[in-house]
Amino acid sequence: MSGSYDDSVGVEVSSDSFWEVGNYKRTVKRIDDGHRLCNDLMNCIHERARIEKVYAQQLTEWAKRWKQLVEKGPQYGTVERAWCAFMSEAEKVSELHLEVKGSLMNEDFEKIKNWQKEAFHKQMMGGFKETKEAEDGFRKAQKPWAKKLKEVEAAKKAYHAACKEEKLAISRETNSKADPALNPEQLKKLQDKVERSKQDVLKTKEKYEKSLKELDNATPQYMENMEQVFEQCQQFEEKRLRFFREVLLEVQKHLDLSNAASYKNIYRELEQNIKTADAVEDLRWFRANQGPGMSMNWPQFEEWSADLNRTLSRREKKKASDGVTLTGINQTGDQGSQPNKHSSLSVQSNTVQSVQSSYNPFEDEDDTGSTVSEKEDNKIKNVSSYEKNQSYPTDWSDEESNNPFSSTDANGDTNPFDEDTSPAMEVRVRALYDYEGQEQDELSFKAGDELTKMENEDEQGWCKGRLDNGQVGLYPANYVEPIQ
Repeated sequence: MSGSYDDSVGVEVSSDSFWEVGNYKRTVKRIDDGHRLCNDLMNCIHERARIEKVYAQQLTEWAKRWKQLVEKGPQYGTVERAWCAFMSEAEKVSELHLEVKGSLMNEDFEKIKNWQKEAFHKQMMGGFKETKEAEDGFRKAQKPWAKKLKEVEAAKKAYHAACKEEKLAISRETNSKADPALNPEQLKKLQDKVERSKQDVLKTKEKYEKSLKELDNATPQYMENMEQVFEQCQQFEEKRLRFFREVLLEVQKHLDLSNAASYKNIYRELEQNIKTADAVEDLRWFRANQGPGMSMNWPQFEEWSADLNRTLSRREKKKASDGVTLTGINQTGDQGSQPNKHSSLSVQSNTVQSVQSSYNPFEDEDDTGSTVSEKEDNKIKNVSSYEKNQSYPTDWSDEESNNPFSSTDANGDTNPFDEDTSPAMEVRVRALYDYEGQEQDELSFKAGDELTKMENEDEQGWCKGRLDNGQVGLYPANYVEPIQ
């Protein structure tokens, strides 16, 4: 870069040296560049902090989603805890990266911002005070020398013009001597012109040499003044460079999690959790909770109880009809010491829902740019896994239409193994107790009322009858007696 001084218009710059007139502007521009570099460094740190925040959020979302999937999935025992340890690791690392983000913005970013404000002072008319001071210092140091340089350039130009004029005059005199038509008076004028040209050359040469000597004498002072202003700029720039180095070291410490004790503890704990996974322990747990080690209410003889049958409503029986309920049987096996010896065992007849998606959780995000948070709900719904507490199909069920042991259904289909498959003879009966129908297809009557039994008792203890008012419905068989 080269330039010209305001007071030396027309002075040619011979090189790109700092000492050339106007070339100090590069040093002045460095001050403005320092302010811009502070902005650049703050923007750089801000972008990195935003990346740390996004990464922390993605870790948290990933951990939450996969923790739910693993907990609802078929994995169990110590291996499940080891698997979930990865999600715990992600949550803890997410917290550390949020701390990194906070350190970058609250400490490093703010430190640069405050230093920039203290180091650079804006002026009312624009620009910075430090830039103007450096500009004025260089202009003041260069102005005397630039003035003499301008004189030297003018003297040199005059001397070179005189030399050119002398050469032209000598050439004209030489040519006139060969011309016989030229009179002596004209020849005399040409000779006088040559003599004046020689004198001008000597005069301009002397002036040129004098101005050049004066410039040489002024150069040491010029260099000293320029060096002084330049060193002031160097000191200002040194403060910025040292400050940048200090800030970058602090940023490095904030970003380097490998030296953080809490970061090392996360992976030490993760390793310990994984090593605690025990296949033998998990198999023993599954045997006790899902296999032969489970307790069982084995069927045994039960005495008939009128009170027990009266308290069992058809609604309760309907609720229990989803499975086969075995009651009143002593427990045996490894867990026979459980306090509840009359707990019921229901065998569900629900089937496993089929997996309707082929979602691959390790596929990259599509080109639409959807984030993890936008897809989380869909991924949870589509991942091919099934819940731990879902029902498994059984080999038999009272609800299955092909079960020959099923009881009478709501449509009146009968069990082929009932003792009496044909309609019974109508018999008059008398109510022993009050009964209030709990469903629409049940009868209500008072003790002593008479009604007609239309069908014999089924295996659940219910009969079909008709009241004298013509209403037909079901009633407990043990609530009536035949009329003798």
